Amino acid sequence: MAIQFQTGTQDGTGAAINIELGWQPDKVEVQNCEAADFARLEWYKGMADAAAIKTATSTKSLLTTLGISMYAGSSTPGAQKRKGFTIGADADVNVSGESITWCAWRNAP
Repeated sequence: MAIQFQTGTQDGTGAAINIELGWQPDKVEVQNCEAADFARLEWYKGMADAAAIKTATSTKSLLTTLGISMYAGSSTPGAQKRKGFTIGADADVNVSGESITWCAWRNAP
């Protein structure tokens, strides 16, 4: 199966943000580029929804809430289902008005 890879930027909101890819990723990395400590979340297939490995100020921790979740797409009648992922409301990464960059992979070795 071919590797799929997509990147993007998003302004933080402080609330959950759905990123639509058209597929569900096996790995996601999200980073706040404006944070003084470059706060970052990493999620891998097999991790629970809302989990992530968080790196901030050179410290790593395992989040069990406010991390990355899979997004199944909109259930609104007539809307095309667009799978992807959700960036949780982690206060170091998803800061309102600050720039977030993300990378998502599927079928990567």
